[in-house]
Amino acid sequence: MDVDIGNALSSVASPGVSRDSLERLDERVALAHERIEAGRNADAHGYAALNLPERTDPDAVRAVADSLGDPEALVTVGIGGSALGAATITDALGAGLETAYLDNVDPAWIAERLGRLPLSETAVNVVSRSGTTAETLANFLVVREVFADAGVDWTERTVVTTGESGPLAELADRHDLSRLSVPEGVPGRFSALSPVGLLAAALADVDLEALLAGARAEAESLTESLFDCPAYAYGATAYALNCRGASINAMMPYAESLETYAEWFAQLWAESLGKDGLGATPVCALGATDQHSQLQLYRAGPRDKLVTFVVPSGRPELQIPDTEVDELAYLGGTDLGTLLDAEFAATEASLAAAGRPNVRIELDRVDAHGLGGLLYGMEAACVLVGELSGVNAFDQPAVEWGKRAARGLLGGGEFEEAGAIAGKTSLRVER
Repeated sequence: MDVDIGNALSSVASPGVSRDSLERLDERVALAHERIEAGRNADAHGYAALNLPERTDPDAVRAVADSLGDPEALVTVGIGGSALGAATITDALGAGLETAYLDNVDPAWIAERLGRLPLSETAVNVVSRSGTTAETLANFLVVREVFADAGVDWTERTVVTTGESGPLAELADRHDLSRLSVPEGVPGRFSALSPVGLLAAALADVDLEALLAGARAEAESLTESLFDCPAYAYGATAYALNCRGASINAMMPYAESLETYAEWFAQLWAESLGKDGLGATPVCALGATDQHSQLQLYRAGPRDKLVTFVVPSGRPELQIPDTEVDELAYLGGTDLGTLLDAEFAATEASLAAAGRPNVRIELDRVDAHGLGGLLYGMEAACVLVGELSGVNAFDQPAVEWGKRAARGLLGGGEFEEAGAIAGKTSLRVER
């Protein structure tokens, strides 16, 4: 993973950051790096996520995958970080495996999605560290019943990925289910490179060793200077621009296979950094699709955005046929990858010409090694921004408040947060 921050400099963009400001900020980056390394060495909560490339055992994940045989489909029952990391990897790299990620509890969508699966050839992975996540457990109970009603023994096809104790761990013991462990000290949104994200990848025949090797390469690049470390260069630049008014970060990969990655990034950035009145709002975009929609706002709207491009330098070829239409003759003889690269170059240049900050993240290609490096690099960048902002990037108190309110509303215990629902202010406009 390489990073080009040239179009975020104040000589190009407004808001922008000067080279002198980056030099001064680099002193704080060095101190933050020391704290990050101390956390990693202590395997402290959160920082332990940055040790996953060295500590995740792909053979253990693959052994559980092999125990499921050769399923045609996989249902992952989880929410947030329990699903997005796996979805990012399989959407980018998976082939030959149908995947369904039940990360919402919309009844119509769940029923439709399960109704399309070949249940007798479908495996299930239910993922929750605590084993108490309401949405995950509710969906899993539905999945069990659907399997049972179809005459399929769900116990032979189910893996439980959870912590050392809790309801799911007890369920796994009771039914002798295959089991993977959620690593200690790793928040869900940082768990893509753990068994949480890798079981689906293994079943989809993704090269787990290459994925982790790409992440290790990024880990080895973590140094005390942003000028020597792509992940820190990105994190420090995003932080500096946020301080100067770029409070929205639009993540815009130029690869269809990375569309889910943008969603993964949005959770990582929002849940980790949105605290104490701080944090930039992540937005998902996709090149070249959103050149025809969101780009109008990014180029001509308020100057409150950083646009982050992710661009692979290597793409497969798909030729564009020649045409008898004179106006389209320039397209003939080239290929779609060349067109997409030209679309990116034009978008990047158009933002720079309008003085809008943007950063380019370059990958050799969208493969296991490149994706592993990208995921790790963004995690390290996020942790750095947390350090520079003075916020804990590893907790999520606002999320927990909502969980308690919902559980109290459903009768799952006495939670004072549930009282806020009854006290809602209403101003209804009716037909």
